[in-house]
Amino acid sequence: MQIRIEAVDLPGSTCGAGPDFPGYGNIHVAVQRRDRRDELLDPYPGDAVSATWTLECTATPTAAGFDLKGPYIQGRPAGRFIYLTWGSVDEAGTFAMFRRAKLMLDAVDQDTTAAAALRSGRLLARLRLTDACGRPLCAQVRPPLVEWSAPAQWPDPVARPVS
Repeated sequence: MQIRIEAVDLPGSTCGAGPDFPGYGNIHVAVQRRDRRDELLDPYPGDAVSATWTLECTATPTAAGFDLKGPYIQGRPAGRFIYLTWGSVDEAGTFAMFRRAKLMLDAVDQDTTAAAALRSGRLLARLRLTDACGRPLCAQVRPPLVEWSAPAQWPDPVARPVS
């Protein structure tokens, strides 16, 4: 099975300081690999028009529905999630994480997960990556901040912007 994350409304390449936030420049977002904090899938600049990631996973039936597992899926059963990691990239290309968003897989409607696991083989997440304060989205992300579906076909791919 595959999970595709389609994100729009990225916050920009800089993030100004706030009362509890020092501010960052040259920000990027990527999917973080499980147990490998520094292994990131397809970083996108914070000023990209959109970002799209496709992840391979397995869906194992359980008494409660399905348990989704894969190299980019974090957490324990019934609490699985995908990390979208925000970082500042320095001149040497080093990514320094400063914030993360957790796409909570337990928040996906069980009928949607079943449709993806048993029929389409596709689970699609669509979301905005800018929070209400204009900063990179962080913390647990659940509907209505993310829309989950099990499309029969993937939508037309979004062109990856040049960084």
